[in-house]
Amino acid sequence: MAQVPQTFFDALAVRTWCGLALTALGRAREEIDAINVFPVADGDTGTNLYLTMESAVTAVEAVFAAHEMGPGTPEKPTLADTTHAMAHGALIGAQGNSGTILAQLLRGMAQVLAADGETPHTDGSGLRLALRQAADSARQAVAHPVEGTVLSVASAAADAAEGAEGDCGTVARAAYEGARTALAETPGQLAVLDRAGVVDAGGRGLVAVLAALVETFTGETPGAVVVFGGHARVEADTAAAADSVAVEECAPSPDSPEEGGPAYEVIYLLEADDAAVARLRARLDALGDSLVVVGGDGLWNVHVHVDDAGAAVEAGVEAGRPYRIRITHFGLGDVHTTGAERPPRERAQRAVVAVVPGEGLAGLYTEAGATIVLARPGEPPASGELVEAVRRAHAREVVLLPNDADLRHTAAAAAEQARAEGIRVALIPTRSAVQGIAALAVHEPERRFDEDVVSMTSAAGATRYAEVEVAERQSWTMAGICQAGDVLGLIDGDVAVIGSDVTATAEAVLDRMLSAGGELVTLVLGDDAPDSVTTRLEARVREAYLAVDTVVYRGGRQGALLLIGVE
Repeated sequence: MAQVPQTFFDALAVRTWCGLALTALGRAREEIDAINVFPVADGDTGTNLYLTMESAVTAVEAVFAAHEMGPGTPEKPTLADTTHAMAHGALIGAQGNSGTILAQLLRGMAQVLAADGETPHTDGSGLRLALRQAADSARQAVAHPVEGTVLSVASAAADAAEGAEGDCGTVARAAYEGARTALAETPGQLAVLDRAGVVDAGGRGLVAVLAALVETFTGETPGAVVVFGGHARVEADTAAAADSVAVEECAPSPDSPEEGGPAYEVIYLLEADDAAVARLRARLDALGDSLVVVGGDGLWNVHVHVDDAGAAVEAGVEAGRPYRIRITHFGLGDVHTTGAERPPRERAQRAVVAVVPGEGLAGLYTEAGATIVLARPGEPPASGELVEAVRRAHAREVVLLPNDADLRHTAAAAAEQARAEGIRVALIPTRSAVQGIAALAVHEPERRFDEDVVSMTSAAGATRYAEVEVAERQSWTMAGICQAGDVLGLIDGDVAVIGSDVTATAEAVLDRMLSAGGELVTLVLGDDAPDSVTTRLEARVREAYLAVDTVVYRGGRQGALLLIGVE
């Protein structure tokens, strides 16, 4: 970038550093993915670090763009402006365990660099303090810190920086050298790294970020760490060497066993106060492992590995307002879940990505093997979130279930973007989560892709859907005029019944749907619906429709009081 080298750590230096770090992580992404064996051997550490830094860069660039568009002569953003943006962008965009920790490292630095709020820049002493705060805050964010990980590398960088006297360039180079040395020692600290013959992937990513910091202040690219059978050395100070990792010699041994662990990764942003988050930490710590909670000032990023994804989300609901919930199933046969041999790094052949309206259904869909995007009431996901979910599914073929008529165009845009990236995507225009459940029930990954899509589409299309909800205002409907507070029964998107009682309205809706026949009734109960409604509907089916089965699910906070599907 044309702005390097920088003399002081100011707004422009933050922008330069973030840009260089993103470039460095982009070049090293595949190599870092390839040495990812801890805490889960899922081969995505490099990608997660890159996406987290990309979010930070986007936020910083937005600050500069806002100043350039202001009235009069553009003013350069302050150091506080840019570091706050960097930390916030990383926080809301953090991906995976490694990305969440990187977000906290950047937040720790911002806490020092933006403490004054008015200081235009800082020098070497300020950078030393920032690196120390970064390492300490990241360690505090992890429930059970493990040595031989990115935490060890960050602490070593801060220790080395504290012993350096001089300008920002001197301090940055000392931090980089300390991190590089600590990275080479990680196989001796963590048995799984030693068995695989690799250094820690997260630590390798942090070394790349610190190398970008050195380049920001000196204009020079420091040498790279290359791993050979668990030992490290430094290449020459060239850009090519800085990007290289000896993948062919540091790839994990295929017969290296890994300890078992939880089956799901759960990540969400959370709006909550400090006291609620403290309780959340204790609850999630009892549910699983790899717990990292980062953030502050009312906004947090929560990451945990658990067997009960629904319970992890419910804990967030009790603590505050979770959103951007991402639940990833590590997969059958995964080294993390079975302790068997490590799976190949290749993409899965096929996956299902689904938008679901409530936390309860999130657990149901993930148990069926789907990658989910949670759509909270009034907060439909953007196409970018759907694209990211398709990428997370890490498959050559993806079936996309929008489960909402209003999301059809958004899902179509996401599918086109994913296809441009080489992923084969089929969009099934499901208009309700109950249609998505029907599609998942007949999903068979072993079939030819076209046959599987046709079967899922047929099952979804054969499922009539209904919702029972409360009217928010007076309005004209297909069933007449409704008043605010009336209970509405919508069948296939149109109001068919207007009533005053939830149970009676739901029963009327169900009778209308079953009048045309049916074999299976699916009921998804929202948090605000009375428990008695499903009891009454099940009894109604038993009494009047002898050949029809009923299945009931808890949907959580899904917007509608009740979802009904009839197949």
